[in-house]
Amino acid sequence: MTQVTERALFVVLSGPSGAGKDTLLRGLLARDDRVHGVVTAKTRPRRPGEEDGVHHHFLSESEFKALVEAGEFLEYAEVYGHRSGVLRAPVRQALARGATVVARTDLQGARSLRRRVPGALLIFVTVPDLATLERRLRARGDVSEDDIRQRLSHARSEMAAAVEFDSVVVNREGAEAAAIDEVLGILQRERARPDRLRPVV
Repeated sequence: MTQVTERALFVVLSGPSGAGKDTLLRGLLARDDRVHGVVTAKTRPRRPGEEDGVHHHFLSESEFKALVEAGEFLEYAEVYGHRSGVLRAPVRQALARGATVVARTDLQGARSLRRRVPGALLIFVTVPDLATLERRLRARGDVSEDDIRQRLSHARSEMAAAVEFDSVVVNREGAEAAAIDEVLGILQRERARPDRLRPVV
């Protein structure tokens, strides 16, 4: 019997703000011990309940700039007035152990990572419609009315970009477990593909 060798993966979860990327990643981490979640670096203020080094690395503008100048970011961008990025070293270390490394990012970041990481797997997380997205953003309780309008405006163009991705997962209201199952199925299939390129970071 031929043994299937599973490969390390670098996975990019992207999609409009409010589509549920964080929820899906938490589900993946809880159900698959091969999944390693990337902790992104951000210059925005910490939200209630967020922990530095757990939810994000919260950096000052000067700290972020120093890391950019040192070439420590795999990708970085300005998002809603603050800077956000994926640090190179933790990704490289996790891939070396054979992990499935999952990074959450916006559309700009996903496009950048596709160019910079040969072998990256891009998964677009979306919702059935903009009304669902608006309900989720309002339910957060920490997003201003101006931010909601801005994010919904961005979401229209972001949702149209789903065709650029390797897979699209629709995260429906009350069906997050089904979306997590779908992503787990994609990961299992891609790990076993003999032609899957090893990601290079």
